[in-house]
This record gives sequence, structure tokens and C-alpha cells, in this order.
Amino acid sequence: MSPQPPRAPAFLAPGDPPAFPDPRRFDGEGLVAVGGDLSPERLVAAYASGVFPWYDEGYLPMWWSPDPRGVLAASDLHVSRSLAKVLRRGDYRLTWNRDFRAVMTACGAQRAGGTWIFDEMLEAYCELYRRGRAHSLEVWRGDELVGGTYGVQAGGLFAAESMFHRRTDMSKVALVALVRSLSRVGVSWIDVQFVTDHLHSLGARRVSRADYLTRLEFARSADVDLAELRPTVGLDMSV
Repeated sequence: MSPQPPRAPAFLAPGDPPAFPDPRRFDGEGLVAVGGDLSPERLVAAYASGVFPWYDEGYLPMWWSPDPRGVLAASDLHVSRSLAKVLRRGDYRLTWNRDFRAVMTACGAQRAGGTWIFDEMLEAYCELYRRGRAHSLEVWRGDELVGGTYGVQAGGLFAAESMFHRRTDMSKVALVALVRSLSRVGVSWIDVQFVTDHLHSLGARRVSRADYLTRLEFARSADVDLAELRPTVGLDMSV
């Protein structure tokens, strides 16, 4: 039997129902759909389907589910000796959902080659935050925001979107705190979309899209409340 040709991405019109085609039907590049909007309902449906938006300002929204996917499990988290010293030093303060907009803005500001976090995206995710569907973790020194990360929740799924630092190692502190804090409330792995060298050094790994979607099916049905999460780097755990 000859292989099936790559399936063309679906076109979504603004106002169409917030639904996406099965990502398994598309090639490894993973462009599942084009168009639609960034309504809260569509964004939540995307993440629950294993899809995320990624495109440049001025273009139609583009919705992706690449193969492979990047995940970081709490059991795989790698903390180097030098990072462990930073964690123990404790010259920082962690908060949860204290300043989502500032974290997301800072994540967009640090991209030398451009950013996908433009105004339309910022406002859409801030609305998700107001609805309790997106969350941020902040790292402070005094009153200065020196690092952080944010992401989207769908049941027991947490899709980490980006992170930033203004002081050395503070994005790593944010990620360690995120993984360990979520693990304590039952979220055993996070979606990191792509595995960069930086994420790989912290324990992220690639899994097939099929494996990811199977994991997602179980995770999204979990009843997890992140509203009152208390972030910690887990110094009582093995580092």
C-alpha cells in the first residue's frame, strides 16, 4: 500500500466551533489548522486536543501539533550541582499568579530573533488567566521580578509556554519550582512543546506525538485545582 500524502491543514473561520481535527492525521511538521481566532474557548480546546498556536503578527493563526513533542517529567528533572547551590542559596522569593501579564511580557521581550508573543497573543492569554485557565510563576529578588514562567492548564495537563530571566539562573529556578510544585498536586509531567538544548539539560525529552496524545488523554481528565498552588523548589526532595 502506498503511503498517504500529507493531509492539508484545516481552515478555520472566526466564529467556527472551537474544535480541531485529530493531530494523528497530519505529518510530523504538525500544522493542523490555519485561521480561526484566539478566543478562550478555542485556546482551551486546542490544548486539550494536543494543539497550540504559533505564528507571526499580521498572519492568520496557525495551530500546531508536531511529531515528536517535548515533555518534562518530574521524575526526569535534572538539577546540576551548580543549580542545586543556587536553589539552596535562597536569595529569591517565589509567587504564583502574582503578575501574569508581566511574566508573559518579559518572556516576549527576550527573543533576539523576534517573538510570537505580540499584543493579540498577550491579551488572549491574559484572558485565559482571568478565567483560571492560565497561570504564572514568578521569581523575585526584593521587589524586582528576576525570572518566571507561564503556561496553560487543561485538567491535569500543564503546557509550559515560555520562561525568562533577568538574573543568572532565575529561569532555571522558575522551571524547577514549576515542575516540583505541580508534581506535589498530581501533575507528573509538563508539556514543553519543543526540546531545546537548555530544556534537555534539565531533563526534558522527546516523545512521539502518539505517545504524547495518549498521555494527554489521561491528563486532561484529571481534576486538578491550581488556583492556590504554593510554589516551592522542593529542597526537601533530592537535588
